[in-house]
Amino acid sequence: MEGSEWLRLEWVLVLMLVLDELFGDPEYRWHPVRLLGYIVSKAEALLWDLGWNGQGGGILLLTVMIGVTVGASTLLLVLGSLVGELLELVVLLFLGWSLLALKDLLVHAKHVGIALEQADLPEARRQVSRLVGRNTEHMNLHACGRAAVESMSENLSDGVIAPLFWFAVAGIPGMAVFKAVSTLDSMVGYRNEHYRKFGWASARLDDWLCWIPARLTFLLIVVSAAMSGGSASAAWRVGLRDCHKLPSPNAGWSEATAAGALGLRLCGPIWRKGKLASDFWLGDPDARAEVTNADLQRMNRLARMATWLFSGSLVIVFALGWVPVGWLS
Repeated sequence: MEGSEWLRLEWVLVLMLVLDELFGDPEYRWHPVRLLGYIVSKAEALLWDLGWNGQGGGILLLTVMIGVTVGASTLLLVLGSLVGELLELVVLLFLGWSLLALKDLLVHAKHVGIALEQADLPEARRQVSRLVGRNTEHMNLHACGRAAVESMSENLSDGVIAPLFWFAVAGIPGMAVFKAVSTLDSMVGYRNEHYRKFGWASARLDDWLCWIPARLTFLLIVVSAAMSGGSASAAWRVGLRDCHKLPSPNAGWSEATAAGALGLRLCGPIWRKGKLASDFWLGDPDARAEVTNADLQRMNRLARMATWLFSGSLVIVFALGWVPVGWLS
């Protein structure tokens, strides 16, 4: 195969996924997400010191981060293409691989499942704390299992389907911008008094960027359930019925659909900072709320199948001639 053939969109996408499947998220000092987090923390501190801690400061931070992300990712790709096709391919794959997070998600969920199997509550809480940003000290084993399924389904949308979607729209810079906005949202997009104004722009843009991927994830979970022995009809019905129970306009689509597909009840009492933050359920009233290791394994299969279904669809779209905005090759 000629070198230029490896730069076809189909091959780049497949190779990114294979790297993630084999090795998980790469760990190195200059990881793009780590760098983004570092820049956000320094820029946020500077803006607050200058007194720009309102909505205007938040919009400025968001604008700067998008500009930096587009500029840096495009510069790396251009430099790679000037040196040669091999380096361009390496840059494409390394950036794309670093911006996906399927394998690590599956591994973390597997560790929770092992703790559930062994009835090891402290270990289950410790492993779940790596997946969620809520208090775990009030969780029993079943609550740990539910939290793991919820996190897997939401991160399937935010950490896998959404980056792939924006890769299809705008290539590696599209993936990078999505990750930048997602990182900003996770750091400043809170609705508390401290960040309500400053994080408003980042939170709203993250909602908009996830709007289509969240609904695609709903469809992908339904199809994956039909192909893997789950309940596609319950996934469709519960997903449509319960998706609006969560305050997020997007998270409920994947979580509620997963609840229906697996025949589970999810959520329940959720604690944050020692206080009961919410107490509602996703799923049918007669569904199980006791999540087991077997359920987490089924969710793993759904997540992997949904990812490859979507990726396969993109490969076909690319083969038919679709080219992302700004694709260099």
